[in-house]
Amino acid sequence: MWELKDLKPIRYEHRSPAIVNMAPRLVVGYVPPPGASTVLRSYSNWVEVSSWLTGLHDPQVTLDDAIAAKVQELTANEKTELDKIRAIGRYVQNIQYISIDIGIGKGNGMRPHSASQVFAKSYGDCKDKANLMRTMLKALHITAYPLIIYSGDRDYVRQEWASAGQFNHCIIAIKVGDSTQAPTIIEHPVLGRLLIFDATSDTTPVGDLPDVEQGSFALLIAGDKGGLLRMPITPPEANQLERKANVTLSGDGSVTAEIQERSIGQSAVMERGLYRGVSKAEFSSVIQSWVSRGATAAKVSKVEPSDNMNEGRFGLDVEFTAAHYAQLMQEKLLVFRPAIVSRSEFLAFNEPTRTQPIVLDSRSYRETVNITLPAGFDVDEMPDSVKITTSFGTYSASYQVNGGKLEYKRSLIQNAGTIPPDRYSEVKGFYEHIRKAEQTPVVLAKK
Repeated sequence: MWELKDLKPIRYEHRSPAIVNMAPRLVVGYVPPPGASTVLRSYSNWVEVSSWLTGLHDPQVTLDDAIAAKVQELTANEKTELDKIRAIGRYVQNIQYISIDIGIGKGNGMRPHSASQVFAKSYGDCKDKANLMRTMLKALHITAYPLIIYSGDRDYVRQEWASAGQFNHCIIAIKVGDSTQAPTIIEHPVLGRLLIFDATSDTTPVGDLPDVEQGSFALLIAGDKGGLLRMPITPPEANQLERKANVTLSGDGSVTAEIQERSIGQSAVMERGLYRGVSKAEFSSVIQSWVSRGATAAKVSKVEPSDNMNEGRFGLDVEFTAAHYAQLMQEKLLVFRPAIVSRSEFLAFNEPTRTQPIVLDSRSYRETVNITLPAGFDVDEMPDSVKITTSFGTYSASYQVNGGKLEYKRSLIQNAGTIPPDRYSEVKGFYEHIRKAEQTPVVLAKK
């Protein structure tokens, strides 16, 4: 008999691991005695799991003339290996996601439908999409392997428990040559360079990987060459949002602003997901709310998004005015914050203590704001430059006045990782310093 009592409730905290990972799990491994006849399967290592799943996946790679012709059509104008993979990846991602498991007894729902069937019907689930892409790549003599992964928590899979039951998603590993470069390539000791790609995520292009899968353990299904692999974590500079703002401040405290944002990697995925998930009017409303959080009662006159999925880029141009952004005091002083609009993804740790680890994603943010100062005013007080460096992130802010203009710069580099709760005060202090720095005003005095 085995029993647990008086278990405390699990309370989700900002940026903590998923509840399913924090809840206790009981794992039972069984091994039949030598010579015993049983329909139940047991595994002593990950290679055995890979070998079993290979028998379910490989027969479903059914390359026929129709698939080969489609591959030729998709890649006719593509020159490089990466461009050809991208063309096929876009096609497979656009196939409708529908999950229908037939024959659960044959592989416990882990066997994909044949590539011919998925191609003909133009729908499938994650393992069907991965299998179809694998088949289409075969027409180009490019080898690819299925990867099963737990999507939603990079710390969920237990390395010591060899079982296919730990996974809920299927992606793909593509063998590529040395000329193909991307942040999501890993080096396999036997199979060589493998490009990791999620053919189901329709907002994440080839060369990138969703945040919730980065750093996870995944099972490479490649016969006796398969096994558990750690997924890549893209560096902060591969997930960058860069913002440039030109602002004109008037003597009455009103501002006119032009903002240009350019994002790549998972920063672009976040923007793209929002843009695609709502109507044009709803997207404009979201941008209006975002701008108004920093510039009260702002009037947005332009919202112009641009989505380059193939290159993993997203752009946004915004123009607005705000009548009373700077506070005019006694007709002599103008007080305003140079950080006019907030960063889209802001982490706030307000609780005094914490019981759960902190999960941070890999991110980079840079902003340059050029503010044209009103005639007849000079800078009277300006914040000191700031630089904070920790093991999980670096932040800086600087101010410079030149020729009637104030240049304000800020940047944040955030490293991916899971930080234990006993370091919470360090994390909390880091983001409190950032918040304080970005709330500190500049004071102008009338000449």
